[in-house]
Amino acid sequence: MNKVLVTGVSGFVGSNLSTYFNTQENKIVPLHLRKGVKENSLDDIYMIIHLAGKAHDLKKTSNPEEYYQVNFELTKKLYNAFLTSKAKKFIFVSSVKAAADMAVQVLTEDVVPNPKTDYGKSKLMAEQYIQNQPLPEGKSYYILRPCMIHGPGNKGNLNLLYQVVKKGIPYPLAGFQNKRSFLSVENLCFIIKELISRDDIESGIYQVADDEALSTNKVVSILAASLNRKPHLWNIPTNLIAFFAKIGDVLHLPLTTERLGKLTESYIVSNTKIKAAIQKELPLTAKEGLQKTAASFSKV
Repeated sequence: MNKVLVTGVSGFVGSNLSTYFNTQENKIVPLHLRKGVKENSLDDIYMIIHLAGKAHDLKKTSNPEEYYQVNFELTKKLYNAFLTSKAKKFIFVSSVKAAADMAVQVLTEDVVPNPKTDYGKSKLMAEQYIQNQPLPEGKSYYILRPCMIHGPGNKGNLNLLYQVVKKGIPYPLAGFQNKRSFLSVENLCFIIKELISRDDIESGIYQVADDEALSTNKVVSILAASLNRKPHLWNIPTNLIAFFAKIGDVLHLPLTTERLGKLTESYIVSNTKIKAAIQKELPLTAKEGLQKTAASFSKV
């Protein structure tokens, strides 16, 4: 049985990963990174999965320096420990935001990274540090850039949208034809399992997403179907919505042009490289993943 050291094991992805590996030939060993890495603590570790990090603060109340201390400095310390240890593999769960805050076209690993936020910049710094260190023979690293992850225990925007649908509140932005990539946490765990169990996958950066990008209208429809309801989609003219958003800028209302942009932008992420590497289909389609997540919301 392989011992797999995991940081951030109590978080959303970490808790799902622990549950997933209960049925696999791997033993999860948690590490609280802020306590440091003790000498010889990695001697019997086969692989390190680094999930811990400071998440993107959409309310913009965080101290920018915290991103660099947590996402870069702690990653640097852990990776340095890996390089001198007996561990064979290192997975760093980064973010697509390390590449681009907005994806005008389909985002691939070939894009020149240009993050604008401290969150994205700190993740990119950690990625570049890992890439720039000489890699000892017999060791591998994998930098995963997931898009929006969802699944049991998720408390993000998808849960908020589910609550809106559950209350029967119409979705007023149906006139915007945006598409976004999502990632079922089960698909992420499957990919991590492949990286653990195989030795034929090259080190490097891999984007992780479900196969199909979905419009927000489609997501609302899937969530409504999980509640046995018809979706309430209001196709209000987009120019009228934009007008009210400008008023929101002046009067400091909940709907502003910035928030409208985030709600209606397209962000499509290609998973072609990781699928070519593992040569397998993902367990869940985008629709199936959202259905499972919606089912988990109904149990809360």
